[in-house]
Amino acid sequence: MRLAHLPFLLLAMAGLLAGLAAALARLGMVLSPGVASWSMLHGPLMVCAFLGTLIGLERAAALGWRWCYLAPMLSASGAAALLAGQPRAGAVLMLAASFALLAIFGAVLRRRERALHTVIMTAGAAAWFIGNGLWLLGRPMALVALWWVCFLVVTIAGERLELGRVMRPGAAVRGAFVALILVLGAAAAAVTAGAWIGAHAAGAALAGLAAWLARHDVARRTVRVPGLPRYMAVCMLAGYAWLATGGTLLAVHGLPGAGPVYDAIVHALLVGFVFSMIFAHALVILPAVLGVSLPFHPVIYAPLALLHVTLLLRVAGDLTGDALAPARLWGSAGNAAAVVLFFATVASLGLSARLRRR
Repeated sequence: MRLAHLPFLLLAMAGLLAGLAAALARLGMVLSPGVASWSMLHGPLMVCAFLGTLIGLERAAALGWRWCYLAPMLSASGAAALLAGQPRAGAVLMLAASFALLAIFGAVLRRRERALHTVIMTAGAAAWFIGNGLWLLGRPMALVALWWVCFLVVTIAGERLELGRVMRPGAAVRGAFVALILVLGAAAAAVTAGAWIGAHAAGAALAGLAAWLARHDVARRTVRVPGLPRYMAVCMLAGYAWLATGGTLLAVHGLPGAGPVYDAIVHALLVGFVFSMIFAHALVILPAVLGVSLPFHPVIYAPLALLHVTLLLRVAGDLTGDALAPARLWGSAGNAAAVVLFFATVASLGLSARLRRR
């Protein structure tokens, strides 16, 4: 095991668990005063403390440059600050972490390669930096969330290209992909400038990216291959469906400042798409980061199924109002349970594999 990576991972997981607890506190399902104080930090804990740290750690581990560990170190420190009740310090540290991640991709562009996937992931890091800057400035959380969505969606799209699991498209198809990324960035910039109608264009771009990825991802083929390839393909195709759903809702409704439709849009994108992709890649990326073996077992489908069934309940509750209000509540709790179950399952698979080798 690569023990040097473990503290980063543990702080990321602390951010995840705190973020999930904060979400339940917002729904009135956790009454602890300490957890209730995190309720307004649900988004920053999930996006910055958990996902930002994981992405920074994965990049640092893949490149092997020591200075690259500054990015996950800063975001992990930001997570600690948020949990200690210092949101301003946490926001400053997260802004620094996003700048460090942007510097990593800039260095890769200068020193190693200028491949499309590197340019795309650099754009994703820039979106995180912009979102964190807006968060520090106290801009509306809906606007910050839009930039954080851009960060995660664009980064994941770039990673799919980098990992070679997107079939090699022709120049015209690649041009369409770049155009969708540009429209998404321009639309987010328009919203930032006060033209909230740009949110409709951002939604259309997200739906277009979902269609592009679903059409050109090799998951359409590997879903026929048993074992881990099929599992990953199911995760990714389900994720693309949620990306299309969230994008379509955003295109139709725009970006509400809060409320049930906002909840449906954000969680279709950040839970349905992002966590599907995390579930898909965990058995590949975590062994590379931690140096441990994580064998595939069909039991890993259980948290995946729970995630999507409960997210369907949640979104249905959001979009139908009082008629299915309990569905939103239990769907939200089910989302949290699915994430915890997934990581518990992954940990048990790693532990059982380690015990078998002894």
